[in-house]
Amino acid sequence: MIATPLERITLEPKSTATACVIWLHGLGDSGAGFAPIVPVLNLPDNHGIRFIFPHAPEQAVTINQGYVMRSWYDIKSMDLHNRADMDGVLASETRVQSLIQEQIDSGIAAKNIVLAGFSQGGVLSLFTGLRYPESLAGILALSCYLPTADKLPEQRSEANANTPILQNHGTHDGVVPMSAGKMANELLTKANYDVTWKTYPMEHSVLPEQLTDISKWLQARLLA
Repeated sequence: MIATPLERITLEPKSTATACVIWLHGLGDSGAGFAPIVPVLNLPDNHGIRFIFPHAPEQAVTINQGYVMRSWYDIKSMDLHNRADMDGVLASETRVQSLIQEQIDSGIAAKNIVLAGFSQGGVLSLFTGLRYPESLAGILALSCYLPTADKLPEQRSEANANTPILQNHGTHDGVVPMSAGKMANELLTKANYDVTWKTYPMEHSVLPEQLTDISKWLQARLLA
């Protein structure tokens, strides 16, 4: 059965789109939560980057007493080794792959697409990006972890073995401990991925200084 296409907020550039950033939100949020960052990135006026902020489907979340909210997958417990419902992760991976394919079909090559995400969305961007069969421009993984905890995902793609990965994490994050992000970073580093790790003095959030750094990273990937 083919999944229903994800609803999303799409922000088009003033010029013809030649690149795309697909940005996945965190648990209980929506695409509207991150859409306002685009002007803050202070990109060149003629940047040509389409931004897509999809909305996760609504589903019951175990750690929130089964409350129904937007979620990329169920979170079963706070234990990192048993946190992510992998069936849900795989279902959302398929949805995100479909989003990427839409952009490819519109004329934007995979090598000009960045997969980004915050928290639960970052988990999915990292997992999907490592396994995607075509080379992407980059993977942006903010305040997140690997759904497979202390091991890298299976069936990783050689196509993205050299894709730049940027990991950011808050030193005071009480939702996703920095140690969880660092565990992912150490696994990626050991496997010789092109990964950059940077921390910021923040909780489970995003800082203006961080967005400035992200903007530079995106421009190097998509506008160089």
